[in-house]
Amino acid sequence: MSDSVNLTIDGKNVTVPAGTTILDAAEAAGVHIPNLCYLKGLKGIGACRLCLVEIEGLKAPMTACTLKVKDGMVVNTQTEKINDIRKNVIDLIVSMHPLDCMTCTKAGGCNLQTYAYDFEIKESSFSRKKFGFPIDEANPFIKRDPDYCVLCSRCVRVCKEQGTAVLDFSGRGVGSKVVTADDRPLQDAGCTFCGSCVDACPVNALLEADRWRKGREWEYSKVRSVCTSCGNGCDIAVSVHEGEIAKINAGSESGLAEHYICAIGRFGFDALNADTRITSPMFKDGDEMKEASWKDALKEVSKKLKGTSSGIIASGSLLNEDAFTLAAFAKEAKIKNITSTVSVYSDKESLAGDEVDIETADLVVLAGIDPSQWKRTLPALDAIIRKKVSRGTKLIVLNSGDVSIAGVAHVSIKGDEAKSLKGLAKALADAGLKAPKGMELKGAKVSEALKEAAEMYNKAEKPVVLSAPSLYRAAVNIALIKGSALSVPLDANAKGTLAMGIDPDPKKYADMLSGNVKVLYVVGDTPINERPDVDFLIVQTSHMTELAKQADIVLPAADSLESAGSVIDYLGRFKEVEQAVDASGDALQHRDIIAGIAKEKGLSVKPSKIADTKKLSEAKVKLTVGEFKKKEGMATDLEEYMRSVNMSVINGSRLFWLKEIEKTVAV
Repeated sequence: MSDSVNLTIDGKNVTVPAGTTILDAAEAAGVHIPNLCYLKGLKGIGACRLCLVEIEGLKAPMTACTLKVKDGMVVNTQTEKINDIRKNVIDLIVSMHPLDCMTCTKAGGCNLQTYAYDFEIKESSFSRKKFGFPIDEANPFIKRDPDYCVLCSRCVRVCKEQGTAVLDFSGRGVGSKVVTADDRPLQDAGCTFCGSCVDACPVNALLEADRWRKGREWEYSKVRSVCTSCGNGCDIAVSVHEGEIAKINAGSESGLAEHYICAIGRFGFDALNADTRITSPMFKDGDEMKEASWKDALKEVSKKLKGTSSGIIASGSLLNEDAFTLAAFAKEAKIKNITSTVSVYSDKESLAGDEVDIETADLVVLAGIDPSQWKRTLPALDAIIRKKVSRGTKLIVLNSGDVSIAGVAHVSIKGDEAKSLKGLAKALADAGLKAPKGMELKGAKVSEALKEAAEMYNKAEKPVVLSAPSLYRAAVNIALIKGSALSVPLDANAKGTLAMGIDPDPKKYADMLSGNVKVLYVVGDTPINERPDVDFLIVQTSHMTELAKQADIVLPAADSLESAGSVIDYLGRFKEVEQAVDASGDALQHRDIIAGIAKEKGLSVKPSKIADTKKLSEAKVKLTVGEFKKKEGMATDLEEYMRSVNMSVINGSRLFWLKEIEKTVAV
C-alpha cells in the first residue's frame, strides 16, 4: 500500500501522506480553507462548518478538517455554494459578537475579523444578540471574556490534551460558554497560567491581561528566542513594541507537541524592569553596595582573578557564546577551577549524546524524572509527553517515587529505576532483540509489567528513553538494543556549556563552595544563595539576588531576552537566540564583560560569535555499553533547584502574585 496519496485541490495536483486531512493537504498546497475550530495537531471536530468543501462524486459538502484524503479525490474549496455557506456562518457568528474592532486588542490578529472582511460583512443581517456574561479578570495573567467566544472549543481541547483540563463547556446551543469547574476564577480552578489557551483562541475571548493599549498586532516586531528558565529550553516568540516586550507566545511550530511554554516563559519578562535589576557595577562598602564605573570594576576583578587561588562557577543556562568566551578566559588566565551549576545534578559523561527527535517518537520511556506543570519542574516536558500520549504515543514510566505523569502511562513501574532498566533490557533480549556485546544482564529480574513494557517497546518503530542524568548510562543500554536515549538536564543550556568547554564537575563545584579557592567568580543565575567561604566574591548577574547582596563586587549582566547567541537544548538541537530588547542601564552581555576583564589582564580573549560555537555543537558522541547503575551524588530537589534559579524572575514579575496565591491554596 502506498504511503502517499495523489489528489486535486482547486485544480492543483497535490501529493500528501496517507491519513492527511483535506484541510492540511490544502494548506500544504498553498490553498487556505477558512476555519475557526481547527487547530493543527488536534483532531478536527467540524464544529464551525467554515471548512466545508465540495468533493466531486459526493452530494453534500464535507468538513475538510475531519475528512481524510483519498487517491484521485477532486476537491473544490471556492464554489459559489460553499462561499454562500461560509458567508452565512460568519454572518451568524457576527450577530453574537461585539462589534468593537476599532478598539479591540485582538484587531489584526483576529480570525473572525479577517473572515468578516473577506466576506464583506460590516453588520450582521441577523438580529443582534448580547449575552452579558461576566468577565474573569481576577488574575494578572489571562483575561476571559465569554461574550467574544465563538465556541470553537480550541481552548478546551488544548487544555485537555496537555493534561491541565481546567476548561470545559457549560450549557447548550448558542447560549453555552467555556467555563472552569463551578465557573470559578482561573486561579481557583487549578490553572497553571501557561497561556496555551491564549495561543489557541482565534478571537478576543482569551487574552493576556495586560495587553490593553500596548500596541496592535501589526505594530509588533517579532523576535525568535529561547526561554532559559529550565532544562527544556522552549522556543518563544517575542513581540516587541516601542522597545518594550508586549507579550511572549509559544514559538515552536504550530501543531507540534512541543508548542507550549509555561507561565515563567510567558510572563516572566516583567522582571526586566524590576526594582531588583542591576544596571551598573557595584562595590561593597561596609554593609552597603555602591555604584562604580565599568573601568574601576573590570580593573579590580582582573586583579583578583588569579590562577589556582581563583575559581569560576557558571550557570548552565549561559548562552553558548558566553560559555565559550568564559572557557577561553579561564584557559588563558590559567584558572583551572572552573565548572558549572550542571554539576549539581550531572557529570560530563551523563550529558553526552546526539540529537534526538521526540516529535516522531511512538514510544517514550521516562526513567527517574518527575516533570510536572503544577510543580513547575520541567513543565514543558510534562505537557509534551501528555500531548503525545493523547495523540497515540505509548508511555512507560520507571520511577522510585510517586510521579503524577504515571497517571497517563500505559505501563508504570515503581521501584529502583536502574534495576527496572536492566529488567527491561533482559525482557527485550528474551523477546529476540540482540543485546550488544559486553552488556551484563545476569541477575536481571523480569516482572510481568516489564514483559508488557518490553512487548510494547519491541513493537515501537521509534522508541526514545528519557532519563535523569544519573541514569543515562543505564538508559543508553536500552538504546543500544533499540531506539535512542538522552538525559534531561535542569538548565536550559547544560549541553551547550559542556560543548563549549565548561565541564560539570560535582567535586570541583563542592570544593569551591567549601572554600577551596580564595576568590570565586559566579557567572549567571545559580542555585547558590549563601555566600561561600571565600575571601572575595564576584557575582555577575542581572538581578540583585541573595548571593549578589553578599558579594564584594557585582557586575550587571544582560538578561537572556536582552542577549543574542545560541543554545543547545535538551534534545541536542542547536538554536539561535535573537536579542529582543536593549539591555537595561549599563548592563552588558556576559561575553563582553568577560572579554573586558581579559583585556584588563592583557589577555587576547575576544567575545565569541555563533560561527565559533556552531562548529563545537556538531561534535558526535559514540554510545557505549555501561553499567545498570544509578550514579551517586547526582540527585537534587527539582522544585528547589527551579525555584532558586528563577527566584529573581518570579519575585520581580507578576509571577510573585501566582507564588503567593499557590502558597495560600497549599495552606
